[in-house]
Amino acid sequence: MNHRLPLFTRHHPDDILAWRSDGPVSVHRFLAEAHALAARLPAGDWLLNVCSDRYRFAVGFVAGLLAGKTSLQPASQTPGTLADIAARHPGTCCLRDDGFAAAGELPCIDFPELAPSSAHEAAAAEMPEIDAGRIVAILFTSGSTGKPQAQHKTWGRLVANAQAGADRLGLNEAPMNIVATVPAQHSYGFESSFLPAFHGGSPFWAGKPFYPQDVANALAAVPRPRLLVTTPFHLSTLLDAGIPLPGIDVILSATAPLSTKLATRAETRCKAPVMEIYGSTESGQLASRRTTDGPHWTLLAGVSLAQSGDTTTASGRHVEGEVPLGDIIECLPDGRFILTGRHADMINIAGKRTSLAWLNHKLCALPGVRDGAFFLPDVVPERHITRLAACLCAPGMDRTQVLAALRPHIDPAFMPRPLILCDSLPRNTTGKLTRDALQALLTRSKKDV
Repeated sequence: MNHRLPLFTRHHPDDILAWRSDGPVSVHRFLAEAHALAARLPAGDWLLNVCSDRYRFAVGFVAGLLAGKTSLQPASQTPGTLADIAARHPGTCCLRDDGFAAAGELPCIDFPELAPSSAHEAAAAEMPEIDAGRIVAILFTSGSTGKPQAQHKTWGRLVANAQAGADRLGLNEAPMNIVATVPAQHSYGFESSFLPAFHGGSPFWAGKPFYPQDVANALAAVPRPRLLVTTPFHLSTLLDAGIPLPGIDVILSATAPLSTKLATRAETRCKAPVMEIYGSTESGQLASRRTTDGPHWTLLAGVSLAQSGDTTTASGRHVEGEVPLGDIIECLPDGRFILTGRHADMINIAGKRTSLAWLNHKLCALPGVRDGAFFLPDVVPERHITRLAACLCAPGMDRTQVLAALRPHIDPAFMPRPLILCDSLPRNTTGKLTRDALQALLTRSKKDV
């Protein structure tokens, strides 16, 4: 790709790009502020954009484009992760807001109050065009199964990604106002709450609501039709709160398997279809399904799958090359597919084989268990067999009760040793549990004994 593509499609200067607490923001105002911020950025090739406000993130992303920078977007914003990314990208500058303190020794810019000059206003009258082959963002895997890995994204592929997702959700015919509980830096949040505003005509709410009442307030702050971009963890928490919710027209979920039970509950409560997006940081979004219609996934237009043995690769349209997928996939004759597990989830203990996802399902289905997860701890050299561990939140239950309830459902080889009870699991902002976080919880529990 060596041609140039516009920053926006399906947008005019006076169209609404975003909603903030002080009202809507037009495309023209956004571009003027992006030019104003670009003029303040220091020299260098890399911009670590950790702004939690989605509008500020967007202004920072475009300001970086205008200043010739590449956006670094880690899913995790722990000090260690940021220090490692900065070490691999010398000259990195961190753009932050809301008192973000995890940047350590990195040079930082606090998102400023922007008052565009007449020159910035004049520049905003011209639509920026970006070389389609230019790497504009480096996204990092979540670290669920190990160290976060960098994934380079070109502008042309990101535009195609946004258009494929917008086509599937019907945004090109009927744009929606987007409220998202996931951060813009994460691949899912980037694809489903940020890019649709640029190439799907769908404005976004600037905030990143987490608590149920904040989600309800954010939904009320934007007009219908409304698209709620969320995760199974956030959706379950929202429904459990039992608070009144403004009208929602579509719910979109990703980052973890969504149960049919939770999807049915959400559709009944919200009177809106619940859609799932399947993909990965490496590949981008690949397929979708309406959860209550069954387990079959339909590929996005232009995307294809190929299989060799147990390995499935994705390619086509917006996918950067041929990307091996981490899931075990059953391809169907009609072009759809079923997910049957994850390669990283498969474990073998004492000659017996199962998946962590299946064990987690059995654990979380126990009465009284609010949240839980199995994991395989670090190998202890002097042990011949590594035992599974599990962490769970089950108010009012002790270990003996949990183990007695779990024993009829799983093989003795997979019973958790140890079983760690806690008030809440260390989920990140997308509702995921990284292996490092679970291992740290195990280490702390041993120290507390």
